[in-house]
Amino acid sequence: MDVTFGWGPTEARVLAPSSACVVVVDVLSFTTAVGVAVESGTAVYPYRWRDATARAYAERREATLAVGRSEATPEHPWSLSPAALRTAPPTPRLVLPSPNGSTIAAEAGDATVVAASLRNRTAVAGWLAERGYGSGARPLAVIASGERWPDGSLRPALEDLLGAGAVLSALRAAGPFVLSPEATAAATLWEATDDPVAALHRCDSGRELYEYGYPQDVAVATEVDTSDTVPVLRDGAFQEAAP
Repeated sequence: MDVTFGWGPTEARVLAPSSACVVVVDVLSFTTAVGVAVESGTAVYPYRWRDATARAYAERREATLAVGRSEATPEHPWSLSPAALRTAPPTPRLVLPSPNGSTIAAEAGDATVVAASLRNRTAVAGWLAERGYGSGARPLAVIASGERWPDGSLRPALEDLLGAGAVLSALRAAGPFVLSPEATAAATLWEATDDPVAALHRCDSGRELYEYGYPQDVAVATEVDTSDTVPVLRDGAFQEAAP
């Protein structure tokens, strides 16, 4: 199939070798945060782990290290929170640890990697179509990040299924692409959901962010089609795609 859909780092590892482009979807909140940061001119370096090695990695790149939401302070407001990044002072380079979205980006190998969310889903689909991704010559894989259970195994997440479906639906509208049955099902779910924004506020991950005191992150993540920015991984960092 020219356009495939999968879940998490394992399927990214399987699908990437036969794909010219991998689209990462991690709505709450990695790819939403990447989009917000790149809009402000920041180069975002994805990193798999939030530990001492992340600090060393940031130092080597002379970059600011994003911290956990609860660790952010007025002096260091950069975190995985899209709402916090929107109001934080712009920084030229930001290391953004994420065990889900960042790991998928790392598993993409030589494929072009794009960060997609609900905010830029139509812009991403248009960019892909213009460059021939999703064709037989340039196959495309859309990967929903999901979450993790305590044992480290994948927990499928509704927000990422809808986010991937939103991108695939926009891609299907942009041209005669051949979608796999899994990709077709994800696109159809997005199109059939009466109120996807409400669904994201009520889903497990959305409720968790509300309980932790970050409802504004869900609000930012559900700003459907408000961004024309297409973050592409280049030289190790997500940067705005060239015109």
